[in-house]
Amino acid sequence: MEENKHVTIYDIAERLNLATSTISRALKDHHTISDKTIKKVKKTAEEMGFVPNTLAAGLRGNKTKTIGVLIPTVTQPFLSSLISGIEITAQKSDYTVIIMQSHDSYYEEVNMAKSLYSNRVSGVICSLAMETRDTSHFQQFSNNNIPLVFVDRVPKDYNTFRVVIDNYTAGYKATKHLIEQGCIRIAHLTAGSEFGNLYNERKRGYIEALKDHNLPIDEELIINLKSVTYEEGVKASNQLFDLDPIPDGLFAPGDIIAVSAVQTAKKRGIKVPDEIAIIGFNNDPISQIIDPNISTITHPAEKMGKAAAEIIIKNLKSQKSDDAKEITFLNTEVLARESSDKKKSLETIVK
Repeated sequence: MEENKHVTIYDIAERLNLATSTISRALKDHHTISDKTIKKVKKTAEEMGFVPNTLAAGLRGNKTKTIGVLIPTVTQPFLSSLISGIEITAQKSDYTVIIMQSHDSYYEEVNMAKSLYSNRVSGVICSLAMETRDTSHFQQFSNNNIPLVFVDRVPKDYNTFRVVIDNYTAGYKATKHLIEQGCIRIAHLTAGSEFGNLYNERKRGYIEALKDHNLPIDEELIINLKSVTYEEGVKASNQLFDLDPIPDGLFAPGDIIAVSAVQTAKKRGIKVPDEIAIIGFNNDPISQIIDPNISTITHPAEKMGKAAAEIIIKNLKSQKSDDAKEITFLNTEVLARESSDKKKSLETIVK
């Protein structure tokens, strides 16, 4: 039994009294090495516990078969599902995945991008940090023909691949759902900088839905969050519930914000959905656990992850350069649950 150490081709060469070049070629089934030698080398390598250094080999060939994933955090269910989709597709093509978190910090995102580049990743999939306004740190990938795909949180102007949902339509659907429940004073919590278009598009859908149904656009009902977190949701909800009258509908940018609104309403004695109907976004597991269940917009995270990874792998396999960058739009649907079922609630009260 060999000692617990990293076995190299030098160790195998010393054991078999062969040149290291012969060992290296034999392990790669090189045509200049006899079948007998190849079998002997591979058998000895297995007995000694030799593991090929694929990273070193990748660096020599400038190809590591590694996809770098740069996201705000792994704790959000949407992003966890996105990663799952990326890994499922990557593994099928023998690619490994490196995951890095920006924690919604522009500074961290810049550093993580540099780290991925220095690790010679084959491609990059990124969902932008909330603070990001300048995307010049991604130019190092584009300049060196490393496929780059932005997912979900994408920049407005960057000539590369993108995988997004139709956020405008999703925002419109969410707001229309509340209107159909009888809401006429609908609040909207939004987020992100003006640089990113995800939340801006959802907000645009919200505004257009109000206009199309002849409802006023009240700026005091639109609050910009610093981050999509429970704590920020509580602050914004309290701000809305301090108004007189309070809104009778709320479209939140994520389910965690919708949850914070429901729990804040309960603490203040405001009934959901009787006094305020609430709809979230993403269809996170928590939306079905809380009482009342949260109405939400479906967000096909795993499919988006698979699509992003497929673009990377397809681009790496193709030898031609394509200036027309692919944009994938994935549809969303309203999942109506208890938190927005104002009609049913009112019918019950009448009865």
